[in-house]
Amino acid sequence: MNELLIYSFLLVVVLGHCTAAVFMYRELNADTGLTFREKNDWKLKALVSPALYWYYYRQEKKRRIS
Repeated sequence: MNELLIYSFLLVVVLGHCTAAVFMYRELNADTGLTFREKNDWKLKALVSPALYWYYYRQEKKRRIS
């Protein structure tokens, strides 16, 4: 029973990670102000921790706009 709970938790974590990465990838691809290299850098960072780097990306985007 404990294994089932652990595997279920890990599945939810992996699915959340993938979902956050997909949202970040969509936003990056829609941003025309980034070069190809910058987009790839952000995408590679999103593989590590998409939620954290999505936050950093949004902060940088606000800084670029203002």
